[in-house]
Amino acid sequence: MFTEFSQLTVSNSFADELPFLYRQVSPQPLTHPECLHVNRRLAQSLGLSDALIDSPDFLTLVAGAGALPGGKIIATAYSGHQFGVWAGQLGDGRAHLLGEVHDPQGRPFEWQLKGSGLTPYSRMGDGRAVLRSTVREYLASEAMWGLGIPTTGALGIVTSDDPVYRETVETAAIVLRTAPSFIRFGTFEQIRRDASQVRDLLHYVCRRFYPDCYQDSKGQQRPDAEMAVAFLQQVTHKTAVLIADWLTVGFCHGVMNTDNMSVLGLTIDYGPYGFMDRFQANHICNATDAGGRYAWNAQASIGYWNLHRLAGCFLGLGLTAEELKAALSAYEAQFLTRYRENLRQKFGFQQWQPQDDVLAEDWWSLLHHHHADFTNSFRALADVPEDRQAFAARFNHSEAVNHWLDDYLARILQEDRNPEDRQAQMNAVNPVYILRNHLAQQAIEQAQQGDASEIERLLTLLRAPFTPREGYEAYAEPLPEGVAAVALSCSS
Repeated sequence: MFTEFSQLTVSNSFADELPFLYRQVSPQPLTHPECLHVNRRLAQSLGLSDALIDSPDFLTLVAGAGALPGGKIIATAYSGHQFGVWAGQLGDGRAHLLGEVHDPQGRPFEWQLKGSGLTPYSRMGDGRAVLRSTVREYLASEAMWGLGIPTTGALGIVTSDDPVYRETVETAAIVLRTAPSFIRFGTFEQIRRDASQVRDLLHYVCRRFYPDCYQDSKGQQRPDAEMAVAFLQQVTHKTAVLIADWLTVGFCHGVMNTDNMSVLGLTIDYGPYGFMDRFQANHICNATDAGGRYAWNAQASIGYWNLHRLAGCFLGLGLTAEELKAALSAYEAQFLTRYRENLRQKFGFQQWQPQDDVLAEDWWSLLHHHHADFTNSFRALADVPEDRQAFAARFNHSEAVNHWLDDYLARILQEDRNPEDRQAQMNAVNPVYILRNHLAQQAIEQAQQGDASEIERLLTLLRAPFTPREGYEAYAEPLPEGVAAVALSCSS
């Protein structure tokens, strides 16, 4: 068994170096498993052969009935603040880390099953994931990759007829996720009262992922306090950039709890996420979020709040609260730099000018008051100088849109630039296709019948979202008027 896996290089650095952050536990296999889909694009990038991912051994592994050769199967512990409230210990309640598989360049990637059964951290959960949420995560991680936004990956889905009880009775599925690491802000929060364990985790993360934080320019290991400050500065930058990228593609995470924040700046733990159709600045994609804590326009401030919770974990290393706060101080400037750079490209400007902040605010106001489609409005901007009336028609030729277009066209004329170059720049960053919730729902409904063709079709579009494809015009259209939006909750 597992003959196709014999050529893999497998390691277990998390299990070997951080024994205080996990429990060893076996998955609970699905009964009568079937492989629904395999992500061949991701498999190829990881150096996995078609023979391996098409093998019975791969199905057995993803179904929770096997192990990587030499791998140690564990569930990791973490804590976190959920909706702003300390929730205490959480952990992998339905996930099993199988080990790290090295790609052809020797880089280790953790392989993790999600939906693979009970663990010591399941609390009152059943350890399972439903097919609906599994397909959503599978599609979203690939959509983010296509947009160039850092994310975890999803390598394959296995389904079964095992019943799972949520709002209704659904069927179980397991997704195989990959990432350089699944360590979260909440992993540090789990051990925040034990300075020795915080130090060990800090060294582990910096040595593997932030070598410049671990060592100085002379190759000497940095003192712990200095290392922690350098680490926080790096995580601050990655978090600021990530959230600016989210906002400028209209993405809402939905559950930005500290246990859902990656220390590597990855989009992680897709649940009730959403790419906006009709723009609302205070859009809430998660019905569970009654107060709008994680609304679209709140995400940047929440990222900063979460960084403060992470920073507090290093008080035991001799740092003062003032020093830790200073380590996060560049967040706003770094966020705005990335946000403005993204908008510069999306608006087709060569340089961002101070007055462009006003133009951008007026743009969001225009979209908000007309409930305009986020993605299509940006995409249509590239054609404005040649077809102003068609763009204005999207906003019913209102006084507001004509005023904004006057300002926008005047701004374009300030730059001596070839119109074709400007249009090419805009079309390279403003997607045609995004993962709209109603499209994901279509794929889910077909998958529930054992048909993965819609998943494959969506992946083809989402991997190259800036390129229009003839015959796929419907996939670029927003949710039709009069059709109810897909309801999302934390069970999504």
